[in-house]
Amino acid sequence: MFENDFLERFSRINPVTIFIVWIPVLSAMLYRSWARHELTLASTAALVVFGMLLWTLCEYVLHRWVFHWMEDTPRGRRIHFLLHGVHHDFPNDKDRLVMPLPTSIPLGFIFFGLFYVLCGLRVAEPLFAGFTLGYLFYDGTHYAVHHFKQTTRIGRFIKRHHMRHHHMDHDGGFGVSSPLWDLVFRTMPVVKKPVRSEPRAS
Repeated sequence: MFENDFLERFSRINPVTIFIVWIPVLSAMLYRSWARHELTLASTAALVVFGMLLWTLCEYVLHRWVFHWMEDTPRGRRIHFLLHGVHHDFPNDKDRLVMPLPTSIPLGFIFFGLFYVLCGLRVAEPLFAGFTLGYLFYDGTHYAVHHFKQTTRIGRFIKRHHMRHHHMDHDGGFGVSSPLWDLVFRTMPVVKKPVRSEPRAS
């Protein structure tokens, strides 16, 4: 991706790293929320579940309108390749199947700040914990469907859904951890002849 070895190194990540970094963060958020005794257990659980659901929408929006944004210029093609095109060209590159920390950490700060401003600390912490849990489920699912045989009915369905996005319909199948928002926005991938990878940057 980069001629610079330093940048190239930070564009790759071992998938275990995200769990090592983010599980303590979401655990701390849940502990702080519990220690303040400002929310009931049921309210906290509901906010965590809502945060996970909110992540699935964020995942869909990012994948559809950011990762698949394309401007047919050398600069636009380069940006697309760096954001997501490299994954379509090399879908089984195990070091580029989860979001690298230089991307996920700033995004984490942005979303937590947004939750804090809109909802206050009491709600923001369990909401962000659920949001982070949803993110980990997304990245873990993405790695698994590319590298592991799926033996359950749900696992096979999720893998088939994502593989159709890769190989049949780049304009559908933007949900990775769930097809929920593809159903809502009517972007379920169409079964058709395999499509070429999107154009590389020149």
